[in-house]
Amino acid sequence: MTDTASSSMHECLALAKRGDGPARERLFAACRSYVALLARANVEKWMQAKVDASDLVQQTLLDSHRDFDRFAGQTEGEWLAWLRQILAHNTGDAIRHFGTAEKRAAKREVSLAGAGPDDSAGFAWEPVSPGASPSQLALHNESELLLAEAIDKLPEDYRDVIVLRNFQRLPFDEVATRLNRSRPAAQMLWARAIQKLRELLPDSGKPGEDASSGPLAPALRGEG
Repeated sequence: MTDTASSSMHECLALAKRGDGPARERLFAACRSYVALLARANVEKWMQAKVDASDLVQQTLLDSHRDFDRFAGQTEGEWLAWLRQILAHNTGDAIRHFGTAEKRAAKREVSLAGAGPDDSAGFAWEPVSPGASPSQLALHNESELLLAEAIDKLPEDYRDVIVLRNFQRLPFDEVATRLNRSRPAAQMLWARAIQKLRELLPDSGKPGEDASSGPLAPALRGEG
């Protein structure tokens, strides 16, 4: 994220915490693609017929609006971690609703760093959990908001293959099955998707750039 964008995000957060309504709306609008990407990556195949990722996004944003006064963090990273906490709660509710066997299956997929289901009313701020593993969907710094926005701009099949391969960390045989394609076709689709993503994030492959340190870093460097 550029210095200007990061400053703008920080300013929106500070103003929103002081009760500025328009700033609060801008803050949530800036994070919608981020929450949507997290939700989509966490709706496992068995859940897709029962849970719409857009429903999780809507509920998460509604909950965070409702409980915004309980957010006690100060930084963008703490704000994003709080959103992940709320999304994890809502995802956990859906998993519990559809049974313990399916819950075990979902646990093998993407987890949300620094968050977990919480049965208490409302959402209190919790600090970010350190040391996210490669399988964790912790878009952990401000530059990753831009990454989420870029992925949101991709064609649907490109978004699908990136979510399956880079976020759910599935092998290409499974990716191909999910997409109803051959393995070579799935690999070609993924390569094209990553190339398009590079075009949307032209600085992502340069050493030292923030975007190159996130969960898509291996893909952006062509390592997949």
